[in-house]
Amino acid sequence: MSGNLQGQLTSFVGRGAEIDLASGLLARHRLVTLTGPGGAGKTRLAAEVAAGQGDSCPDGIWWADLATVGDGAAVAEAVAAAVGVPDLGGPLRALTAHLASRRVLLCLDNAEHLLDGVAGTVEAVLRGCPAVTILVTSREPLGVPGEAVMGVPPLSDDDALALFVDRARLAKPSFVLDVSNEAAIRSIAAHLDGIPLALELAAAWVRTLTPQQIEAGLDDRFTLLVRGPRGAQRRQRTLAGSIDWSHALLDDVERAVFRRLAVFEGAFGLPATQALCAGGVVPAAEVLPALGRLVDKSLVVADEHAGELRYRLLETIRAYATARLVEAGEHQTLRDRHLAWYLRFVETTEADRERDSDRWRRALLLEYDNLRAALEWGLAADDPDAGRRLAASLAWLWHFGRRGREGLGYLGKAIGRAPKERSRLQARLLTGLALVADTASPLDVEQDAAGRALELATEVGDEGLRALCLNLSAVGSFYTDFDTAWRLCEQAHLAAKAGGNTFGLGGARALQSIILHLRDRHAEAEAIVDQTVRRHLQHHRGVLSTLLVYEADGAFAAGDVARALDLAAEAVRVAEPLGDHLRVGMARAVLAQIRALTGDLAGAAEAVDPVLRLVEGVEDEVFIPFLDHAMGVLEMRRDDQRAAITWLRRAAASTDRGVATWIAGRALPGLGAALATTGQREEATATLEKAVAVAHRLPLPGPLAEAYGAQAELAAADSDGLVRAVDLHHAALSIRVDHQLRAFQPDSVEALARHGAAIQPSLDDVRVLHASQAARVAMGLPRTTRQQQAFDSATAHLRQALGGPRFDEAAAAGAGLTLDQAVAYVRRARGRRGRPATGWSSLTPAELEVVRLVAEGLTNPEIAARLFISRGTVKTHLSHIFAKLHTANRTELAAAATNRVAIRRQLL
Repeated sequence: MSGNLQGQLTSFVGRGAEIDLASGLLARHRLVTLTGPGGAGKTRLAAEVAAGQGDSCPDGIWWADLATVGDGAAVAEAVAAAVGVPDLGGPLRALTAHLASRRVLLCLDNAEHLLDGVAGTVEAVLRGCPAVTILVTSREPLGVPGEAVMGVPPLSDDDALALFVDRARLAKPSFVLDVSNEAAIRSIAAHLDGIPLALELAAAWVRTLTPQQIEAGLDDRFTLLVRGPRGAQRRQRTLAGSIDWSHALLDDVERAVFRRLAVFEGAFGLPATQALCAGGVVPAAEVLPALGRLVDKSLVVADEHAGELRYRLLETIRAYATARLVEAGEHQTLRDRHLAWYLRFVETTEADRERDSDRWRRALLLEYDNLRAALEWGLAADDPDAGRRLAASLAWLWHFGRRGREGLGYLGKAIGRAPKERSRLQARLLTGLALVADTASPLDVEQDAAGRALELATEVGDEGLRALCLNLSAVGSFYTDFDTAWRLCEQAHLAAKAGGNTFGLGGARALQSIILHLRDRHAEAEAIVDQTVRRHLQHHRGVLSTLLVYEADGAFAAGDVARALDLAAEAVRVAEPLGDHLRVGMARAVLAQIRALTGDLAGAAEAVDPVLRLVEGVEDEVFIPFLDHAMGVLEMRRDDQRAAITWLRRAAASTDRGVATWIAGRALPGLGAALATTGQREEATATLEKAVAVAHRLPLPGPLAEAYGAQAELAAADSDGLVRAVDLHHAALSIRVDHQLRAFQPDSVEALARHGAAIQPSLDDVRVLHASQAARVAMGLPRTTRQQQAFDSATAHLRQALGGPRFDEAAAAGAGLTLDQAVAYVRRARGRRGRPATGWSSLTPAELEVVRLVAEGLTNPEIAARLFISRGTVKTHLSHIFAKLHTANRTELAAAATNRVAIRRQLL
């Protein structure tokens, strides 16, 4: 192959996609220009692409380096000389005549400082030489008709790593990539924006420094990266020299705009650019044209985002521009203007939060890097007022998203800049702290911050802010004290009405509904959230998704599994756009838990795995109420009890100021059951006793029933514990019936039938077991592995004891019963086996507890509240007690109980 394309002295690393793209462009276009900032690797990429074009260029590949050409008029002469054309009749005429009938690839390298001269030469060749294809490298396009422009991007992370390692081995052949230095090298690549020149210069330092030391030195990258190859052009031998070359080609307006763009962090939009870059030598009308030219010159990157162009500087170029901004004496002024612009932007968009919170959140997240930079500057200023206002205005954004802990830091700093101030701004900041803590760290700072904010909001007379503070105080209380939280919600609702705060109206009712769900009063919880409440919450994804989570949990408990799955999926859909660990985590966790309980273990894992990946390595730093418990349930369904114990221990350890939360209250019964199955009876007993105590205190009826059930199974393992086991399961069943917890009623009736069969097998046990089986199938709630083993063992025992035909007949009859019929039967049949018919010994533990409370003087409603049972159940217990003790009324019963206690004391 003819031509003058020379081989390269170093290997070419990566760029597979870019080679394919550039080669494809050359196949379709006669002029292709590779653009990019200095050091981006345009020349090496062009050489690699050119080397692959031999088959399509039988007359050669010709390379002309224009870096040393100082005059546009000399371009044609330099290209002709590179191709080997004698200068006969002028270089351009000679060049076009020579190439007129040849199929060649002409490569023109480093064209940016000779744009007019290169453009003229290229146009003449393209017109006069129909078989010639031209590949150009330049920091900006030529602007010639038919030109296809390809921007050369930074290296990918993996390619950047590979390039550094390759060049490091040239400098130090013994260099090895391993776990001790990979993170540092990847950090170097990120700091240097994947710019090949910068990476090669950095890699050369491995003879003297470790990768970790190189990484540390990149704060002053222009001093560190100064040793390039001896034969390279001077401007390619240092990083600063490469960018100096581009800077020298700018006019005064372009230089001013370029350096002022350094004030931006990350990407920025046109309105901010026009506001901050105008002034002095830059008329307002010149900002946009200058920005366009900087994009063309590869000093500014333009990316399209949602139909809008966003601009950014590579960090290396931004560092250079920052140095120029400081040299010009404009740094302080531009940072102040930057803060003022972004404060105005946030405050003017605040109205959108109530109308369309999704759009508001997207707008602020788009500018988040700059908002953070403005905050840092504003809070460090001698007068921090602007920074404090910005922090207060960003509280909702931190509440909605995954940056809550960062927000807590900024809000704490803003409050600390004026700790004794008694102003509305300070009240907003304290409220913001409580608001963000609600999702980021509710068990650490929320109640204190909300209380301080409430006091100050009341003092300054802001009812809307006061309503929000009351709501947040209620949230802070509700983890350990439902009654206090409920009262605060009522106050918040009144304050929200007075202050016209629609979120306060909806939020207060939503939290009350959640409290009712946790108290297993699901019908009441559904009733309290009417369409007005949902309308108030329609723009508040966080609260709405959280409400859906508890509604799904309640629907499942009520036995409506299909609706529970729909609500959980809807919670995920509503929460997903927030992208935060809390709301997305809660929604996915409850979906996973419901799927696990329906036997869909693969679907459960699919739902929760994204959350586990999100929190991997920071599990102790994030707060997701349902996650640990859901994972415990999933592991129990997988029959991995030890894994379940690990997850449930985490949930059971949840406390607020040393008091167990409802999160712990819901986890403790499962933890106790798992401990029992692994033979840790002593710890299981203590755990279940604590579960009962916490469930009574809050109260949590469902977990109390679950704890009773687990205690019953512990008791049943003892030879003399079956009667107590039956009593405890009856107590659990009473709670589940009174609170309409249909999903868990089969657990109780099956257990009662199993233990009843162990005491004295009967056909009724067969009927109950198969009625429960039918109910499970109807609801879609399979047993756990251990429950199934117990069921199979009980049915085998009953078949053997009663005979096959009788068993089969009873089983068929039982399959035709409803769950309600099975429940009614076991409750009517209570006490027929293993217990005296009359006298104090005939009383069940629940009946003894009712007697004790009657003797204390409690009314039926008070007893019902204390024992989490209905008033009707209390009346039923009393009728049984009267019959067993031969008493006629409460007065005789109280006297008999008092007399019994006195006799026992005398005997003792």
